[in-house]
Amino acid sequence: MHRVVITGGTGLIGSRLSTLLAADGWQVVHLTRGGKKKEKYESFRWDPGNGYCDGDAFREGDAIIHLAASNIGQGRWSESRKKEIISSRTLSGELIFRMTIGSGITPSVFITASGVNYYGSENSERTFTESDPPAEDFLGKTCRLWEASADPFSEAGVRVVKLRTAVVMASSGSALNRMTAPAMAGLIVRLSPGNQYFPWIHIDDLCSIYHKALTDHTMSGPYNAAAPHHVTHDQLMGEVARQKRLPVFLPHVPAWLLNVVLGEMSVVLTRGSRISSDRISSAGFRFRYPDISSALRACL
Repeated sequence: MHRVVITGGTGLIGSRLSTLLAADGWQVVHLTRGGKKKEKYESFRWDPGNGYCDGDAFREGDAIIHLAASNIGQGRWSESRKKEIISSRTLSGELIFRMTIGSGITPSVFITASGVNYYGSENSERTFTESDPPAEDFLGKTCRLWEASADPFSEAGVRVVKLRTAVVMASSGSALNRMTAPAMAGLIVRLSPGNQYFPWIHIDDLCSIYHKALTDHTMSGPYNAAAPHHVTHDQLMGEVARQKRLPVFLPHVPAWLLNVVLGEMSVVLTRGSRISSDRISSAGFRFRYPDISSALRACL
């Protein structure tokens, strides 16, 4: 039985992925802040902020999937909050390296989450590929440093895969649920300017990409985990309205108001570009939900 250690295993992605891998015969192990060993999956305590991890968590040849990171959507981006967002991504990766390679334990593969925000927050007609450089804005810097924390594994001879993830769609607990919440009251709320692209991926496709990254030894380096169907924010909300059978009549929420409410974090909602899925498709991956209509039907 193959053993996989997952950080962030109790989150939206981690919990679904753990179920998928366990059903496929993997021995799933979680690193958690609680470290309760009588949970569904064997768990070990860690505290990246204080540099602590249970030394029994890792074994030679483990596969490691690193999902744990502070949610960029929780709280305004004050300077202290920005530091927390970055450190949650970098210190954790450094800790795993020390507890494995630094302790004489060599993983079979290290797979780290990242974000399509690597390419920055801008509205353009450009389609970004894995060969494009990181942006200079906060989110671009965050993703660059996030991925850089995985590089020591590669230098030690470990296969490393970096999954730059778009907005994850799921039936509950995802950003989609917050965006479509007003539909419960019969309202379709659209955000200015409306033509910003909205890179997305269904959670089942994302978990299948992680599974492929575990088992396909030809995969290494960065891959965009984003569906091939490019939609703008208005197109997304228009499809939500169609499936919910609701009219679209309200004007866009102005960008200046979002900035007042959310501060710098508003760029996550008001800016976006197209993200290429060609590399993961060329690796042989086939999306179960390649278009926004089928993904929304599965979620809504």
